[in-house]
Amino acid sequence: MITDLQAQINSYLKDHIQSECDEPTLATSTAYSLLAGGKRLRPALTLAVCKIFNQEINQDVLRAACAVELLHTYSLIHDDLPAMDNDDLRRGLPTNHRRFGAGMATLAGDGLLTLAFQWLSDSGLSNDIKLSLVKELSFAAGPTGMVAGQAMDIHNEGYRLELDQLKVLHQKKTGALLRYSVLAGGIISRQYATVNDLLAHFGELYGLAFQIYDDLMDVLGTEQEMGKAVHKDQGEHKNTYPGLLGIAETKHQLALALQGAQNVQHQLAEQTSCDFELLDEFLAYFK
Repeated sequence: MITDLQAQINSYLKDHIQSECDEPTLATSTAYSLLAGGKRLRPALTLAVCKIFNQEINQDVLRAACAVELLHTYSLIHDDLPAMDNDDLRRGLPTNHRRFGAGMATLAGDGLLTLAFQWLSDSGLSNDIKLSLVKELSFAAGPTGMVAGQAMDIHNEGYRLELDQLKVLHQKKTGALLRYSVLAGGIISRQYATVNDLLAHFGELYGLAFQIYDDLMDVLGTEQEMGKAVHKDQGEHKNTYPGLLGIAETKHQLALALQGAQNVQHQLAEQTSCDFELLDEFLAYFK
């Protein structure tokens, strides 16, 4: 099922991104990163929740769901810049700034960030849904969410965080956007506040697991598996789960986060009488 959702997402992105920019080099730079592949987990989570609640996946829903992928790609472009992580490889290809220069890469990221909110606001969904999505994505991506997490990551390089502090960093840097992605499906399908709270909690735990897994794979994975450089975190004195806890305890923390997500999944099924087995496919990512 995830592969079907990924195919829909990739098709929508490919069909619509080229017409969004009339400056040729900027358009090429933008499409280069957006269409370079990737798991599309964030928009797929939104669409999966919509399907669970029998929400029709029409062009308006696809546009709103794909907006988070635009924003996620912007964050990757900026994260790779020389002023940030200075990475050379992303999704198995040279990073945007290596291909187009730091200035053009910065502008491609800026364009994707603003385009994400354009796609939400002109999606054709009802005004109350669009306003809720814009508000939640702004919160997730902005200075109390993803940007704050990135700032904490930079500020604390070389300083050893405690586990609770590291969880807050990851909750903001990675978890906030995944939390939004799950919650967005509930907003689009007009779920009650109590259900949306559970969806958001599932997203938080999934986001925590995602970052722990990413930390772990930086130590245990290969460049080919990850599509980016590995074994960088320790050399750059970044705060990571393996660096703080070691490999064995990091795996334990991953298991705890996944068990928490599964518990929330069961609560959602009990409260809504809907089948949430589709989320099992997302949890299987960590195997």
